[in-house]
Amino acid sequence: MTQILTLMLVLAAGAGLSVEAGLLGPLGEAIGHMSATMSIFLVGSLLLSLVLIFTRQRGVMSLFAQPRWLLTGGILGPVYVVVISLTTPVIGVGATMVGILCGQIGVSMLIDHFGAFGTQKQPVDRYRLLALVLVAAALWLIR
Repeated sequence: MTQILTLMLVLAAGAGLSVEAGLLGPLGEAIGHMSATMSIFLVGSLLLSLVLIFTRQRGVMSLFAQPRWLLTGGILGPVYVVVISLTTPVIGVGATMVGILCGQIGVSMLIDHFGAFGTQKQPVDRYRLLALVLVAAALWLIR
């Protein structure tokens, strides 16, 4: 049951990313891609600040005690948002999301295979490779 709920949550988050891409394209065209990216992170930061104020969350102060390389994920978020802001008006939401998915799956398989960042190792097998090939084929078809 937990696995089904987790998968449903992941699917909902993926749907949200597509909606975000659909919103960011026109916003980036209207106010500039960097301004659109900043606005997305500003709204998100304000929302998370409220959540942190009204819930007991540990970790904000211990953030600075963590190895600096763990914070590099903060660089990737804005890069991702700028990319979807730039590409969505050109190739559409579908091709943008499938392209992102293809990149995510490819790198995720490498991370899993080698157990990078402390993740549990999941060897790449022919089924996983086939899944990547099928997503790449979907990208070629949807472009």
